[in-house]
Amino acid sequence: MGQTTLDVGADGVAIITIINPPVNSLSFDVLASLKENFDLALQRDDVKAIVVTGAKGRFSGGFDIAGFSRIQAGKETSNPGLLSVEIITDTVEAARKPTVAAIDGLALGGGLELAMACTARLSTPTAQLGLPELQLGLIPGFGGTQRLPRLVGLAKALEMMLTSKAVKGEEACSLGLVDAVVSPDQLLNTARQWALDILNRRRPWLCSLYRTDKIEPLGEAREILKFARDQARKRAPNLTHPLVCIDAIETGIVSGPRAGLWKEAEVFEGLVTSDTCKSLVHVFFSQRGTSKVPGVTDRGLKPRAVKRVAILGGGLMGSGIATALILSGYPVLLKEVNQKFLDAGLNRVKANLQSRVKKGKMTEEKFEKTLSLLKGTLDYENFKDVDLVIEAVIEKVDLKQQIFAELEKFCPPHCILASNTSTIDLNLIGSRTKSQDRIVGAHFFSPAHIMPLLEIVRTEHTSSQIIVDLLDVGRKIKKTPVVVGNCTGFAVNRMFFPYSQAAFLLVDHGADVYQIDKAITKFGMPMGPFRLVDLVGFGVGVATAMQFLENFPQRTYKSMLLPLMIEDKRAGETTRKGFYLYDDRRKARPDPELKNYVEKSRSIMGVSVDPKLAKLPEKEIIEMIFFPVVNEACRVLDEGIAVKASDLDISSVMGMGFPPYRGGIMFWADSLGSKYIYTRLEEWSKLYGEFFKPCPYLAARAAKGIPLSDSVEQGKSRL
Repeated sequence: MGQTTLDVGADGVAIITIINPPVNSLSFDVLASLKENFDLALQRDDVKAIVVTGAKGRFSGGFDIAGFSRIQAGKETSNPGLLSVEIITDTVEAARKPTVAAIDGLALGGGLELAMACTARLSTPTAQLGLPELQLGLIPGFGGTQRLPRLVGLAKALEMMLTSKAVKGEEACSLGLVDAVVSPDQLLNTARQWALDILNRRRPWLCSLYRTDKIEPLGEAREILKFARDQARKRAPNLTHPLVCIDAIETGIVSGPRAGLWKEAEVFEGLVTSDTCKSLVHVFFSQRGTSKVPGVTDRGLKPRAVKRVAILGGGLMGSGIATALILSGYPVLLKEVNQKFLDAGLNRVKANLQSRVKKGKMTEEKFEKTLSLLKGTLDYENFKDVDLVIEAVIEKVDLKQQIFAELEKFCPPHCILASNTSTIDLNLIGSRTKSQDRIVGAHFFSPAHIMPLLEIVRTEHTSSQIIVDLLDVGRKIKKTPVVVGNCTGFAVNRMFFPYSQAAFLLVDHGADVYQIDKAITKFGMPMGPFRLVDLVGFGVGVATAMQFLENFPQRTYKSMLLPLMIEDKRAGETTRKGFYLYDDRRKARPDPELKNYVEKSRSIMGVSVDPKLAKLPEKEIIEMIFFPVVNEACRVLDEGIAVKASDLDISSVMGMGFPPYRGGIMFWADSLGSKYIYTRLEEWSKLYGEFFKPCPYLAARAAKGIPLSDSVEQGKSRL
């Protein structure tokens, strides 16, 4: 259980320390202890002032997220919003003795809200201060919607809350969020003296809740709030909690801060149990659970140090992977087959870094230092001292087999031999080697230096130590690693291959290309299936489809639409003609000629057009596109390719852009129910063929009403 401690010094300053590892979160027991120690400090005659801090260099990472889960499950009835009014406002802020927050490390969410209720705030230069609650489908619930605008101004407060962007100590001081920046070793002593200075009126005694000097005049404030609402609707049309946050802020400005606090508490209570919050909290915990792999990470293995990495292939993927590695401080050796290709690869990495400089994310000095970590080579001479090799060449089996046979000769015996292949069987790739135990998949998603997911693919031979090592590298390069099994397409591409195929099937049977893309985008995907095919290129689309047709012929839908368009020199966005037409800025617009290709495809395939599909409501489009994905995800889970359903949720969100506020593909499916999904797929399979046929895993769970996300063991025991 978390707690706070109270220590009173000879100077009469009480130090209240929050202790709840690892980030000193404000759980219900911590809040109760905080109130108890505050009341005690206020009662004691030997206490003149109070300093609030956190143990081990962390002030507080915010309210305990597990507490939200307990509220959502009905196991906890307390309303954090009401507690905040009682403890944060009526106890901390209303204290008749001055209070100073001594902030080091993190002051996020409820942690920052607690600090804002203190009379003054001091922080270290590297401390991070922010209100990231909107990332969980919530709004600040400890008074943040009222106090932050009064400390930093309305426009900056809206930016910090709506983008969940934290600021560091120096910027926080310039904004007025903290009163001074102090080195970590002087923080506590300076805070003690600051509190005594306030007591003796050498420094101002201010209550942040009732400050008005940073708040714009009402008319101007309303214009700022209106602009924020318009932007929120544009950025996240399916979400209401950003608008609710703006409403709470406006209530405080129009009707006074106390009214704003009650509004905040009221809406906070409703949001905690909303579908959006449940989904985002699920994603939060699922993301942190991907690094727990039964039988691997529970064996006490420690990750070995990976000091130098080599990458084979400087194309888009190889250069992106190299960028991700050097950004995290890894020295990288980039190998290519000739000088022309090597120069092109090195220049791609350089361009990736220069893009960061232009956006203000990197200084010129940091750019030069980071780029110096990258070296190029045309041979294997320097591979004798690398700890990890990542192969990122074109998807040709013979070439990859040759490369891995060579790597085995030139790399040290401990070196991890990884492939970035997205579909090819790893056993096939390593068939010419005797190093099956150290061959692993390291599947990045394009662009590799930006996309957050890393699919770690293991075979039945891959050692647990190799997995533990690669999990550690994944974390260090700021990726979310998901460990999956070895099969065609692995987890993400395997699960989502029906996504575009369902779209082609619908169009061949009478649906409209642009209606489908519009519905899927409105659902929350970054783009529809046809816009996605244009982006990745028709060549990639056909090659990938052939892999799945070869391995899963019974449930693969083969349309003639793409081959017909390729015949006509259409290849997607790169040729400015695909399912859309593209201008110089690559802006897409519908192509009126597309209907000719659609009609020809239908004619060749002898498909009869279903008039109902031409007028499909959005709900039906979404279900007919995504239910086959759910069906394949069930197979992936049943075959043990994924360890747990939550890993597929994270893979769908971070690998394919599935909207996180829907919780991931399996979480979303369970919100609809296995029986409903089974029934719909069964209906469509009778109308349109085996492509929609529900798999046994889905059928079994539908029959007994078992959630799809239950573990295989749980499902079998219930059946």
